[in-house]
Amino acid sequence: MSEKNDIILDKLISKNIIYIAIIAILCIILSIYNLRWVIPSIVVFSMTIIYTLWISGKKRTEIENHIQDITSDVSTASRGNLVNTPIPLVLIETGGNIIWRSKKFVEEFQNIDISTYLNPIVKEIKLDIEKNDENVEISKQFNIDKKVYKILGSILKSKKKKQKEYILSLYFIDETKYNELFDNYNNSKTCIGIAMIDNYEEIMQIVLPERRIELLAKIEKEIIDWVTRTGGLIIKTERDSFIYVFEQAYLSEFEKEKFNILDKVKSIEIDSRIPITLSIAASNDGENNYEKYKTALAAMEIVLGRGGDQAVIRKNGKYKFFGGKTLEVEKRAKVKARTIAQSIARVIDESDNVVIMGHKNIDIDAIGSALGLYRLSKTLEKECYIVSEPTGKSLGKFLEVLKNDEEYKNNILTEQEATDILTENTLLVIVDTHKTSYVEFPDLLEKVEKKIVIDHHRKAPDCIENTMISFHEVYASSTAELVTEIMQYAKEDIKLNLLEAESLYGGIMVDTKDFTFKTGVRTFEAAAYLRKYGVDIIRVKKWFQADLESYNTIADIVRNVEIYNDTIAISVYEEENEDSNLICAKAADELLTISDITASFVMAKMGEKICISGRSIGNINVQIILEKLGGGGHITLAGAQLEGVTLEEAKEELIVRINEYLTETE
Repeated sequence: MSEKNDIILDKLISKNIIYIAIIAILCIILSIYNLRWVIPSIVVFSMTIIYTLWISGKKRTEIENHIQDITSDVSTASRGNLVNTPIPLVLIETGGNIIWRSKKFVEEFQNIDISTYLNPIVKEIKLDIEKNDENVEISKQFNIDKKVYKILGSILKSKKKKQKEYILSLYFIDETKYNELFDNYNNSKTCIGIAMIDNYEEIMQIVLPERRIELLAKIEKEIIDWVTRTGGLIIKTERDSFIYVFEQAYLSEFEKEKFNILDKVKSIEIDSRIPITLSIAASNDGENNYEKYKTALAAMEIVLGRGGDQAVIRKNGKYKFFGGKTLEVEKRAKVKARTIAQSIARVIDESDNVVIMGHKNIDIDAIGSALGLYRLSKTLEKECYIVSEPTGKSLGKFLEVLKNDEEYKNNILTEQEATDILTENTLLVIVDTHKTSYVEFPDLLEKVEKKIVIDHHRKAPDCIENTMISFHEVYASSTAELVTEIMQYAKEDIKLNLLEAESLYGGIMVDTKDFTFKTGVRTFEAAAYLRKYGVDIIRVKKWFQADLESYNTIADIVRNVEIYNDTIAISVYEEENEDSNLICAKAADELLTISDITASFVMAKMGEKICISGRSIGNINVQIILEKLGGGGHITLAGAQLEGVTLEEAKEELIVRINEYLTETE
């Protein structure tokens, strides 16, 4: 054996000598205590020596073979240098037993308990070996103490027969400085942000003329101070808008502070109960500053589509939202509604035909909006079809009325039937949703180039892109309200039939919970316009009356409610049927009628998914909570669907998200 391998063997058996010495002392003590133990002690000690020599020889052979494997293509001189390698090296069994360590390894980790770090590393590598049938290339990064190491290595199967063990040779390459340089490089990159005063016009109308300059100065000072403390640059581009540039290092600081500038501006006192609110977007997405500015603009559109009073960070193609806890205040202009109405009519007129589509589990707001647009298209003498396969009780008795109407029998199509009538100049109108993942038939989006979106929900990141027109008003009570405005302001003389008028009225009525939630002046104007067609409110209400069985089910859900944090009601509907989502929604509404309940969540199994309905009287933003679970909606009304979890797991996850929300709002 070479001198270097002798050194390895000496290191290998050094710890065994200690064990032998301890055994020898114990045997001597036993022999002195009782002479009968002399012969057994000699036998035990002899066997220990023999076993130690045997195991040391075996380990020596394994180490020689392993070192031979990893240095087979290296010269003898280089092989000898392995022992004194400048890179920390350790030979360790996957059971955790360290066979040998290099001098550099001892020096590198002499001040820390390396075993606490090695054990998890070795366990992870062993799992990889077992999963991949030994075909593993060891290359991992781990934090050890205050440093970052890249661990490279090779594997040798142990000769032990009783268990499947491996010997690992692991090299520890210190990448701490490299990572620091990389982080410094990333942190020095620029980010582009946009800040906008949401309700500038309203505030200026309310505040006395002599106080306007003072108020604007206070707002601008808060915004400028917030940016300049980062060493960034801020420019006022319009009377209510700012663009700012800052280093990426401060992006995480903004996240940590949860964009407290929103609350600072809101706390500025004015002669009104309406608070001043900001919308903020920041982005580091893009190869250059111009691309980052464009992605910041796209992020700002989403913020405004969610009602403002919030901030969003766009990073690596993903969005993270902050704020948005106040109720939306109606601030829609009739001029915009008139312009949109005329633009939609023009696009319809220029198309070969029109296909209208709603969202999954279509409701009265979506189908009522579709019927209203159907009448607009027919007035313009265009072929129009509604693509939907409505089922269940979500549409109540309205579905029976619709199916018996002669005009619509041949104009409500399945997905395949709609696909067959598409042309290059077909117009697809999506109502009551703007999310690609929530439309009833997502494949149709890819097959049609001309698209219009009409929706009132808070904007989500996965919105439908490349639309010709997007009539997205988060301040509206319902999509039916927006479609009614289109009827009002279109140049054409549109005559709704009674079913169409009542379905639009039903959409407004259901989404506002009988005109109690999210209603504004425009909501009542739309309802008044529909009443002119002779809408029978009692008949509309009867469409959505619950049967006795459903009512008893809802009563059971209410009876089994759990109160969380004194004011939040959570209940689970254990049974499964196709109307679970509707039952959850009605039960959540019913729970809000209980004294001291400010928010309610009801969940149930619906096929392979868990559906959750959330409701609030405004104190708690259920939209933010359920958005964390992949859902969305409004402050007072939202929903979500989870896959791959049980009801109990969904409930636990919901409680986690509620806790996060409560912590964020403290």
